[in-house]
Amino acid sequence: MSNQPEPKDTVLELFVQAANNHGFNLDITLNVKGAVVTGTIISARDYFESLSGTVEDGSDVAEKLSDMLSNAGESAGSESQPEANYIHLKNANVYVGDSKPTPSKGDILWRGKLSEVDGFFIGRIVDGKSKDS
Repeated sequence: MSNQPEPKDTVLELFVQAANNHGFNLDITLNVKGAVVTGTIISARDYFESLSGTVEDGSDVAEKLSDMLSNAGESAGSESQPEANYIHLKNANVYVGDSKPTPSKGDILWRGKLSEVDGFFIGRIVDGKSKDS
């Protein structure tokens, strides 16, 4: 067995690059090590900006962390990256087995390594009770 990392799916990487470089969004469902992750692809910049907003609670530590995340978002979106290594989703749900999604409520952000994605399909899983369908 080789210690080489698994190659990334080039089609999935193209979707991520389109999001990062052109603001492209796409509903997608990923298979990741036995789990199913569903959501909408967003740019790294949008991910870090949204994440920055979630940690603002008025404390000095939260403010500093929020600033660091904002800076990460600015650097992620400042220039075209020749290669994408992470995929970012908004409105994400994670399914493991025959269970309800985790987390099941709220606008959830998710970040994963492209090299860890085993497969994907276009579209997202929507709970039968959801009003998004």
